[in-house]
Order: sequence, then C-alpha cells, then structure tokens
Amino acid sequence: MKNAVLITIGDEILSGNTVDTNSNFVATELKNIGIKVSQIFTISDEIETIKNTIASAFEVGDLIITTGGLGPTRDDKTKKAIAEFFNDEIALDEVTFNHLKNYMEKRGRLEILERNREQAFVPTKSTVFQNHFGTAPCMMMEQDGKLLFSLPGVPYEVKPLIKDQIVPYLQEKFSLNYIVTRIISVVGIPESILADTIESWELALPANLALSYLPVGTRVKLRLTATGENETVLQQQLEEEIQKLLPLIKDNVIATSEDKIEKILGELLLERKLTISTAESCTGGELAKLITSNSGSSKYFLGGVVTYATEKKINILKVKKETDDEFTVVSEQVASEMAEGCQNLFDTNVSLSTTGVAGPGKGEDGKEVGTVFYSIRIDDKVVTSKLYMPHLDRLDFMYFVSQKVIQDLVGILVAEKV
Repeated sequence: MKNAVLITIGDEILSGNTVDTNSNFVATELKNIGIKVSQIFTISDEIETIKNTIASAFEVGDLIITTGGLGPTRDDKTKKAIAEFFNDEIALDEVTFNHLKNYMEKRGRLEILERNREQAFVPTKSTVFQNHFGTAPCMMMEQDGKLLFSLPGVPYEVKPLIKDQIVPYLQEKFSLNYIVTRIISVVGIPESILADTIESWELALPANLALSYLPVGTRVKLRLTATGENETVLQQQLEEEIQKLLPLIKDNVIATSEDKIEKILGELLLERKLTISTAESCTGGELAKLITSNSGSSKYFLGGVVTYATEKKINILKVKKETDDEFTVVSEQVASEMAEGCQNLFDTNVSLSTTGVAGPGKGEDGKEVGTVFYSIRIDDKVVTSKLYMPHLDRLDFMYFVSQKVIQDLVGILVAEKV
C-alpha cells in the first residue's frame, strides 16, 4: 500500500480562523483507492518551512499533497518553495495561460486577466492539472518515483481536482487495488457488548477484510472494508459476510448500506411512502437541514417551522397556553403538543419536535443548559423522550439532538415496520 502525507499551508488555518476540511476529504478519497495517509501537517506560508516539511514528508511518504498557499501575486511562497526544493525555476506556461484566459472570458472577467497572469507561471519540471473552478492550477512534481501535488486551498476547487483528475491519475499510474466499503449501522447496544457479541464472526473474517467500530452519538457504525483486484468479487464477499453477521445482531441493525442517518431515514420514508414535517425550537432548523440535505427529499419532507418564541408555539402550533403555564415550555407535554400541531399544520404522516435549552444560559423557565425534550409522532402514536447534555456547546448540542431524533425515528420505523 502506498503512503501519503498531506500538507495544509496557510496562517488562517493555524490561527483557527479557517477550518481545514480539505485534509479530511483528500484522506477519504485516497483511502478509497488504497493509499494510506500516514501524516498530516499544517504549516505557515513560509518558504523554509514549506521546504523543510516537504523534505520530512518525502522521508515517510510516496505521495505528498499540499493544499493552500497558491495566489495570483509574485509573493506566492508555496510555488517558490516547491521550485527551490526541486532545483527548478518558474516560467510562464502558455497552455495554462490560455486556460486561464478562457476561464476569465467565460466569466466576463478579462479585465483582471493580467492581474492573475502570475497563476500561469509554474515550475518548468511540473506537470500541470488545469483547474476548471478557479485560477490556480494544480502542479505535480516527481522525484525518485515519488510524487508531489500542489493544489489551491479553496475546497470547491480541491474536490474536483482530486476526484476528477488526481485520483484517476494515481489509479492508472500505480495499478492500485480496489477498496470497497459497507457500513452496518447498529443501535441499542453498547460498543463493548457489540464487540463481544460479534467477536467470533470478526475473528473469522478473511485476511483481505477489515472491520472498524465508529461510534456516532448513540449509534455504532461497523465499517467493513474489502481490498482486492476485482471490485465485483469484493462486493459479493462483503454481502456474504454481512449476511453471516445479521443473525447475531439483527434486532439492532437499522441499515447495511447507507452511512448517514438522514439518508437511511430518506430511504425508509420513500420505501414506505411516508411524509414528514418538523417543529423546532432549540435545534434552530438543524433537524430540517439534515432531512433536506438528501437529494430527492422533496418527495417526503413537506415543511418545517422554527417556533423559537413561546408565543409562536402557541399561535402557530396550537400548543395550549395552560400546558405551557403548568409544565413550562421545555417539557414533555409541550414537545408532544408541538409534534401534534406540526402534523396538523403540514398534514404529514410523521412529525418531529424539539424544545430545550441549547445554552449558554439557562432557559426562561429555569431549565438547565443541555435539557431537551423531543417528540416523534407517527400517525396518532407519539413517543416523547428527554436528553440532558450539559457538556456540549451550543452548535454541537443542536447537531447531536437532531441526529438523535432522526436515529430514534429510524429505529421506530425499522422495529414497527410502519
């Protein structure tokens, strides 16, 4: 297996102002073609730092991918550092310049072509992969059979360069094995007990299969990965092993293919021809956002409301004022009435509601930060639950609760075969 080292270049990453999403994406894409990422560096945009890091990376990796640090001005230090490291010089590449000109022309930006001319200057020893979504090209350098790819840092430019150009190039150059993965989503059983339950099955797995345990909230994803030369054979092998596994934990399995819980829900709703709506307070629309992140969700998601203020829960969702007065807005009773009101408002088979305290301060009714009640209503049946997670910050709280609500709904749908 080839080893890769990723280098993220930019002071904005080191300062915490920008989150490095590129490394996660690139590592995943490389893993899928059998290339393991052994190290990830995040460094400043300084010539000596870049050169030293490249030297260290080549000691442990066959492949180096850098992201960031490429700009339209003459003080582009990444390009200079790469040229110096490979004892090369930078010169205008006419093919790259013509590509840049066409890119600007299509966008009606020819007036800034000269200002971006420096993007067409590349190390003379480099192989250029043209960037169809930005102005900075990807440059590949080779040394003793090892490769360095230097990419821009903008994620929407990195993704197509990796997926459409670099990954196919690497697959052809190195004749890489296929890597095929299946995810088995398991709920209602702690990870340690799950491991004990399936130990005999795991120990009997063929040598080319590997199992990973990936806890996500209260769900455990079992990632089963197969490596080999024939993709069809690997798919068959994974299916055979999953069929051996299912009798051991069949009551706890909610999916054997999809990874994300919102996609699992989408498949169930489509399969059973059910519609869904949401009424949110403490999750602030995160629940609806997750559900609608799926392509085709308009076939089952009819709408949602964020009734943040108590009076809007009363006015829009028809929560009874006396319910709020007696039990407070963060309560099982209000959550239940929110779900019923939402179901009536959108005329759906399923409705979900959340009411709680995301923080950082206590709720208006004095409830502690991290308290949440949520209701799942399917036709005329309702299940209301409580969570208490004071350790989560506001955004993590909203995301975790939304994931948990969807997971519980999936569990109910699978168990009851609604």
